Amino acid sequence: MNINRIKKYVFDVCKAAQDASKLARRLSNSQRNKILSTIISQLDNQKKLIIQKNSLDIKNAEKNKLSDALIDRLLINNKRISSMVDGLKKIKSIPDTLFKKINKAAQPSGISVEQMRVPIGVIGMIYESRPNVTIDAAGLSIKSCNSIILRGGSEAINSNLILSCIIKDSLRKCRMPQDIVQLISTTDRNAVSELLKLDQYVDVIIPRGGKGLIKKISSESKIPVIKHLDGNCHVYIDRDADFKVAMKCTLNSKTQRYGVCNAAESLIIHKSFPKEFIIKILSALQDHGVEIRGCKKIKAIFSKARIAKEADWYEEYLKPIIAVKVVSSIDEAMDHIEKYGSRHTDSIISKNKKAQSRFFREVDSSSVMINTSTRFADGFEYGLGAEIGISTDKIHARGPVGLEGLTNLKYVVTSKGVIRN
Repeated sequence: MNINRIKKYVFDVCKAAQDASKLARRLSNSQRNKILSTIISQLDNQKKLIIQKNSLDIKNAEKNKLSDALIDRLLINNKRISSMVDGLKKIKSIPDTLFKKINKAAQPSGISVEQMRVPIGVIGMIYESRPNVTIDAAGLSIKSCNSIILRGGSEAINSNLILSCIIKDSLRKCRMPQDIVQLISTTDRNAVSELLKLDQYVDVIIPRGGKGLIKKISSESKIPVIKHLDGNCHVYIDRDADFKVAMKCTLNSKTQRYGVCNAAESLIIHKSFPKEFIIKILSALQDHGVEIRGCKKIKAIFSKARIAKEADWYEEYLKPIIAVKVVSSIDEAMDHIEKYGSRHTDSIISKNKKAQSRFFREVDSSSVMINTSTRFADGFEYGLGAEIGISTDKIHARGPVGLEGLTNLKYVVTSKGVIRN
């Protein structure tokens, strides 16, 4: 497809999305839930076809020697289809808060001021691997009365095309505007560049993928971006940590699944935490096949560790490697997180209430855990049904971006003909 055809194609998609977003605002909650129910049925009925199409992407990924982490993100199996279905069911069950007036306040002038939650409008979703995002993002957009333009990576094109067909067919069966959800079907990268220029039609861009993708989109886009940066998540074991809790949370944070943004990549341990417990935790990690890259103090305690380089403290490994550091205080632990972390998710393991309080007040991350695995930083686990991404930004949406993150507030002002003097 030449550049002029790509420009026209992307323009037509964006214009159709804007027109569809106006129609989406008219849909009742029961109509939106009917669409979600139809998608759920279609996913159940077409499991074999979905997995068959996904297997084409997996074979191509293996042929192109993509990393194990990327292939894991790309994979669709029965369990992951069930997770998509569960996410849609949760989204469907969330009470509808759109277009309901809240926070009413009468003013001395005679006006009444209220707020109302409304859709953002047109969302552009650009993502790599993860074909489940196609379903999660579509479901959240439908429920929030937005229209969405989906642009997945070329490595997942077969999976995304079949999932998009299921969504389109569901909209058709429900006699709803099919342009509420559109997939950019070309894998030509120029399509992304063209999309990022059309700020008169698209209201927000949500990128989800590696650092390179996020930086490219943030630098090129004329449209506001909700960024999902890398997940260099930390577990800090405090001097007053319970050993059993520290062991469980550390192992789960790191080893439950490697190729995900909420897996722990760094472990910080207070110098007063007993050495025998440190050895047991590091040995357990190693038994799971995790490579330990530690500071000199860790190397002295655990001889099987490799000495960490400066770059290791910044790294989002997405594989069985963890960077481990001993600190002399909670202040040093938080300074380390501030310098090297990605403001995604960080956890403290401690029985000390004062330490807990300082950690959740002072660590500037989108999710802060207390005696909890970082793996719970997830829209479904937070009760959001699903997520469109995990924002590390500080404005509008932060943390897992679910239904509320795809809406905004407007003021509604009423009176009985009052004028301002």
